[in-house]
Amino acid sequence: MNDSHKSGFLSNISRDLPASIVVFLVAVPLCLGIALASGAPLFSGIIAGIVGGIVVGLISGSSLGVSGPAAGLAVIVLNSITELGSFENFLLAVVIAGVLQIVLGIAKAGVLGYYLPSSVIKGMLSGIGVIIILKQIPHAFGYDADPEGDMDFFQPDGHNTFSEILYAFENITPGAVIIGFLGLAILILWERPFMKKMTFTKYVNGPLVAVAVGIVLNLVFESIPTLSLHGDHVVTIPVTTSFDEFLGLFATPNWSMIGEKQIYIVAFTIAVVASLETLLSVEAADKLDPERRITPTNRELVAQGIGNSVSGLIGGLPVTQVIVRSSANIQSGGKTKASAVFHGIFLMICALAVPQVLNMIPLASLAAVLIVVGFKLVKPSMFVEMYKTGNDQFYSYIITILGLVFTDLLMGIGMGLVVAIMFILWNNFKTPYHFDPDHVKEGQPITIALSDNVTFLNKASIIKTFNVLPDDSEVIIDATRTQEIHWDVMELIEDFKINSKNRGIDLKLVGFDHFKTGVSEEVFHAHFSESNGKK
Repeated sequence: MNDSHKSGFLSNISRDLPASIVVFLVAVPLCLGIALASGAPLFSGIIAGIVGGIVVGLISGSSLGVSGPAAGLAVIVLNSITELGSFENFLLAVVIAGVLQIVLGIAKAGVLGYYLPSSVIKGMLSGIGVIIILKQIPHAFGYDADPEGDMDFFQPDGHNTFSEILYAFENITPGAVIIGFLGLAILILWERPFMKKMTFTKYVNGPLVAVAVGIVLNLVFESIPTLSLHGDHVVTIPVTTSFDEFLGLFATPNWSMIGEKQIYIVAFTIAVVASLETLLSVEAADKLDPERRITPTNRELVAQGIGNSVSGLIGGLPVTQVIVRSSANIQSGGKTKASAVFHGIFLMICALAVPQVLNMIPLASLAAVLIVVGFKLVKPSMFVEMYKTGNDQFYSYIITILGLVFTDLLMGIGMGLVVAIMFILWNNFKTPYHFDPDHVKEGQPITIALSDNVTFLNKASIIKTFNVLPDDSEVIIDATRTQEIHWDVMELIEDFKINSKNRGIDLKLVGFDHFKTGVSEEVFHAHFSESNGKK
């Protein structure tokens, strides 16, 4: 039996614990970077990471998804704090957003996640992989002006994704380069078949070794001026000297704003965007899961809602399920939700007890880890696979990638969806029924056989066909195979029935008593005769 099928929260601890440590190491700079980009207190990102790991992790039905502060919400958070006047006012909106998400989950809005095209989800994964690699190159070279967690093309430091790389080459930190490239070498070595055969590699992950080596080199380089790292080159988590000081890092909502309209507008925006990001990440994480387990999306929305309400109550940023941490979890060997929960526990312990240790981790080491994560998301073989599936799949896949790289997550997904929908509309335009005008023979009846499902999307092509039918012909519209037909199409057929008399067309309707709607031909005709009479 596969290990992941064992029962019990700790049944896969030998796989989940090492994976949780990797996710924890990746999450720390992302939490801090997203908080910085959001214009919020740095510790609010850590709080969101803790809540996303422990609270959401325990309630969620996702086996491998990891939640925390999301880069896609950074701009919304930044603008909302400014609009509402204070961070405490914003926290109230986060609490209400969580309640709205719970309502969405109970209302079963999570089913929307199942309608996302596979090509767009795969494009999202590949696009995020490209972005991770491009965004981490500057960090690997020791240029850390753009905060970790920024996924947008246009950056807060005034550069864009590509100009940042060029600028990084002009501001290289030798010590960071050594640490970054050595980390990459370790991670590549750990992936070699001969290393995987060694027993200790099953318990010690390559990312852990890369980060540990980075810490050691950071300490060694302190005595070498040309190689030493500065504050911007390492993780920077707030350090407190007492428990009371630690508690002072938390904040509470300003409940006096509960009646303000703007609070609810911000709350609704956060709830919708956070839910969309979560559903996208859920679909993506499920596709990365080696066992292809299906996450219950309605339960996920409830879990995210509870997480957001809790995060807002104690001073944290909004949370969503996030694909960067989820993919790091999967690629590090995580098997169950325990890895997500443990990563949250590690965040809490280290923020309270040993922040000094975290502040020794070079960002170049984490850049190496994330570059490998990104490469695994954007394997060249995926481009070949999508190309072979046909133009409609390949184009929406490529547009999604380009959209993500040159705009942001939601815009890229939106662009990919538009292309996918255009192909769906075009295919509906072409094939709502079986009729080939080139095979029409003079003197023989023309049969238009409707397909199993005819929707309002088929109206344009049906109108086009009706217009090209020859006058003074015999036409049969056959709905024998049809299970569903939209009322708009029924009305279109009735309009054609009237028009056909003026064109000398002998029209026969066959099989219209087989609809699941239960509308018989007699009722159909009676309805339209009555409606036409009213006109």
